[in-house]
Amino acid sequence: MARILIPLPRRDFDPSEVAVSWRTLHDEGHQVIFATPNGQPAAADELMVGGVGLDPWGWLPGLNRLRLVGLLLRANANARKAYAAMLRDAAFRAPLRWDALDAMAFDGLLLPGGHRARGMREYLESPLLQTLVAAFFAADKPVAAICHGVLLAARSGSMDGKSVLFGRRTTALTWALEKKAWSTARITRYWDPHYYRTYLEAPGQPAGYMSVQQEVTRALAAPTDFLDVPRDAPDYRRKTNGLARDSEHDASPAFVVRDGNYLSARWPGDVHRFAREFSAMFAGP
Repeated sequence: MARILIPLPRRDFDPSEVAVSWRTLHDEGHQVIFATPNGQPAAADELMVGGVGLDPWGWLPGLNRLRLVGLLLRANANARKAYAAMLRDAAFRAPLRWDALDAMAFDGLLLPGGHRARGMREYLESPLLQTLVAAFFAADKPVAAICHGVLLAARSGSMDGKSVLFGRRTTALTWALEKKAWSTARITRYWDPHYYRTYLEAPGQPAGYMSVQQEVTRALAAPTDFLDVPRDAPDYRRKTNGLARDSEHDASPAFVVRDGNYLSARWPGDVHRFAREFSAMFAGP
């Protein structure tokens, strides 16, 4: 049984990426420990849990309970069930503090994502977590990162001053997926059009410069070390359309990349395969 750490922000983490990972690891016999900035239980992005507020009328009290787009974009039934169970988990209800973490006390690290800027930036920009991530890489302990979690890894520096991902192959939330979600929100959530963009381009920066994919790529040894689904991959359309998600019994929409003791994935649609493959990394070669 491995002792696996999942650090979280106070709020706005993605419920699918955290809860499905927790459920999978827990069911396979691992001990999952959570940590937050203040040692208090974290809260997921409520829009991704319930879907309320993702439709064009989502700003209207009462009417916002009528969900159409929200039902498509929120966490699916499996993830919501896992999230409800995780809220009752003793470890989730009593997390450690970020400033009390020691990489040597754990066997592995899982970095989930989330895109909502108000809550995720403290997680993505935390020097404490960046130092912790670097310690896991330096010790060659298994690390898994999904979606914006890869951005936290990319911002974590090794002893030579380069990113811990320098010289490794990785995937992350692609610009194609991020742009598709952003374009949708500019119509369906027009009063908050940048809901799906954690960081926006400054004047003069090209489109997508501050996307997860492009920032992660800038931290790598070569642009070709960022991997996306190959055009000739089986089920290419299901893997890239931004609608199909994997499940316990169907991994065909998923895409993950493993490089040694490091595993990465793009978005919640990869999370079942992502969590299973991470769990398997503790079983040995």
